[in-house]
Amino acid sequence: MRFRHPDGTPVHLAYCSNVHQAEDLAGVVAQLAAHAEPVRERLGVGRLGIGLWLARPAVTELAADKRALESLKAELVARGLETVTLNAFPYEGFHREVVKKDVYLPDWADPARLAYTLDCARVLAALLPDDARRGSISTLPLGWRTPWPTERADAARRALDELALGLRELESETGRRIRVGFEPEPGCVVETTTQAVREFADVDRDHLGVCLDACHLAVQFEDPGEALGRLADAGLPVVKLQASCAVEAPDPNEPRARAALRELAERRFLHQTRTISEGRVVGVDDLPDALDGEGLPAVPGIRTPWRTHFHAPLHAEPEPPLRTTADQLTTVLTGLLGGPNAVCDHIEVETYTWSVLPRPPADLADGIAAELAWARDRLTGLGLKEDHS
Repeated sequence: MRFRHPDGTPVHLAYCSNVHQAEDLAGVVAQLAAHAEPVRERLGVGRLGIGLWLARPAVTELAADKRALESLKAELVARGLETVTLNAFPYEGFHREVVKKDVYLPDWADPARLAYTLDCARVLAALLPDDARRGSISTLPLGWRTPWPTERADAARRALDELALGLRELESETGRRIRVGFEPEPGCVVETTTQAVREFADVDRDHLGVCLDACHLAVQFEDPGEALGRLADAGLPVVKLQASCAVEAPDPNEPRARAALRELAERRFLHQTRTISEGRVVGVDDLPDALDGEGLPAVPGIRTPWRTHFHAPLHAEPEPPLRTTADQLTTVLTGLLGGPNAVCDHIEVETYTWSVLPRPPADLADGIAAELAWARDRLTGLGLKEDHS
C-alpha cells in the first residue's frame, strides 16, 4: 500500500515474505498466489506492498537470468503487488527446524554476505516500480557479538566500504538508488541505536543507514524519542522501519506469566530476553535461559518487566498477563511520520513467527491482512493519505 505524507513524501507499507517457507524462485512465485494476493484481496486494495525475502538460491537464479527477473516482476504486477524493499537478513534456511544463531551467518566479515547483498541490490533495482523513488534492503548488524575479534571487525569495515562502492556503481548504471539498512538487534555487535551511531559513524549516508526494528528497540528498553533523536543528530538515516512488537511480561514472577512465556519458548528461533536491573539493561540470549537459568533477575515483590524478542502480531494482544509493545511501535511511527517531515518512507510489517505461535491462525492471510489494517489505521491517524493511484 502507498500513502502520501503531508509534506508530499510517498510512504510505502508492505509485509515481509520471510513468514513464508520458500527459498527457491519457484517457491517465491508460488507464494505470491498462495499468500500475497489473498492478503491484498482481504484488504480490498488495488496494490499491496510485499517486502520480499529472497534466499541465496533464489537471488542467484534471478541475478543470473534476466528473463527470470522480468518474469518475477510481471508476476508481481499481474497480482497487484509491488516490491520496494527486500529483507536480506536471513541468508537461507530460515524455516529449518532449528535456526537460532545460524540466522546471523554469514556475517559481514564473510565475503559471502557482501556478494549476496549486492546481488539483492541488483535484483531489487530491476524489480522496483517505475515510479518508485528508491529501494531499501535490511541486513544484520554486522554479526553476532561473540566471537568478534579485531580482525573480523576490520574485515566487516572493509566490506561496508565495498558495499557503498557497489551501490554507487549500481545507481550510476541503472539510475535506481538502493539503500542498505543495518538492523540493531539484541545480542549482536550492534544492539542499540547508540552502538549504531558509533559503528556507522563514517559510512556513506546516501546509501547506508539503519533499519529500525521496533521490536528490537523495545527489547533493549530504548526510549523511542531518544533513539530517533540520536539517529537524527548523527545524520544516520532510517532507511526502513520494521513494524513489529515484542512480548512483555509485566510481572515475570507471576505463575501465569511464567506459564505463558514457557509456551513461547520454542526451538526454531532465538528469543533474546531483557529486563532492567539497578538501572541497567541486562539479559540472556534465549527465553529458556531466562525461565530456567539464573541470568535474568526476577526479584520477588518487585515488578520489573521482561521483554522478549518474539515478533507478536501487531493487532492482537496475547493472553493476559502478557502484553505486547504495540504502544511503543505507535510512538515510533509518530516519531518517524507524525511531524512536518517524513523521516522514513519504507515500512515493513515483519511478523515471521506465525507458525510458532502457541495457537497459529487458521488462515494466515487473514492474520497478515489484520496486521496491515492495524498499520494503515495508525498511518492515516497521523495524517497520511492513502494513495490509490
